[in-house]
Amino acid sequence: MHLYYTDHFELPLPEGHRFPMSKYRLLRHRVVNSDHHRDDPLLVPPAATDDQLCQCHTVAYVEGVKSGSLSTAEIRRIGFPWSEKMVERSRRSTGATIAAARAAMVEGIAANLAGGTHHAFADAGEGYCVFNDAAVAAKTLQAEGGIRSACIIDLDVHQGNGTASILANDPSMFTFSLHGVKNFPLRKMPSDLDVGLPDGTGDEDYLAALADALAIVEKNGPFDLAIYLAGADPFEHDRLGRLSLTKAGLRKRDATVIDWCQRRSIPLAITMAGGYAPSVEDIIEIHAGTLALATSALANELELKRLPNSFEQS
Repeated sequence: MHLYYTDHFELPLPEGHRFPMSKYRLLRHRVVNSDHHRDDPLLVPPAATDDQLCQCHTVAYVEGVKSGSLSTAEIRRIGFPWSEKMVERSRRSTGATIAAARAAMVEGIAANLAGGTHHAFADAGEGYCVFNDAAVAAKTLQAEGGIRSACIIDLDVHQGNGTASILANDPSMFTFSLHGVKNFPLRKMPSDLDVGLPDGTGDEDYLAALADALAIVEKNGPFDLAIYLAGADPFEHDRLGRLSLTKAGLRKRDATVIDWCQRRSIPLAITMAGGYAPSVEDIIEIHAGTLALATSALANELELKRLPNSFEQS
């Protein structure tokens, strides 16, 4: 499985900043040292170009990010201080999802070891999101003629308001968000399918809601590509999550999405999205579990394709 990383393009943050930037580097180290990924190539993606970003973002916003001319209020809304390194990191993280989507179209599944920046709007960043990588990747592949349609399966604990806004009037793109109904953002933007869950929702109710929602997503297909935001923040100990999923429940969630895509032969690009547990190790374990399931699922699929057809055997 192709894995794309960008953690060495560091985004400088002031001491005490609440965003756990180290999780990306630590996740890559976990992947490198894992038997699950012995044969998985780890690749550095190209940066997203202006043309690619402007598939979903306004020229004025892209120029404002590049030049550092965003207002103080606009920078505060993003939540990261502006720097040239912030710009490069944001371009690379978006480029990683584009690259993962392209690889998924060939291999079946691929992943960005970051990404999931679903709060970025066409003309503004928000909530630690500068550019909307899922929307940009889907529209870039469509513009290249690689796909006609895509679905965004957003299982970050926060509603994907930016993605919903950017793709709102595009019938070729189906947006689905399963999130905490009382959590950030305060103002939700309507996705094609929104499922809001009450605080404290646990494994059983969450997985039942996911199964019901995927049945609705399927009715709106077929899809040439799925982009999955596999947030670690529905975890029961997440500081910003307010749901109560266990690690076992999160693994079942991931397995459900991966299996759903494989059974329908939908190429799947995975991004990590949010995770704010007090222990960074918990975040890494959840994300590493997502990647291990994806690697195993892809290996099993390839093995099945290698088996001879029983009717062709002598």
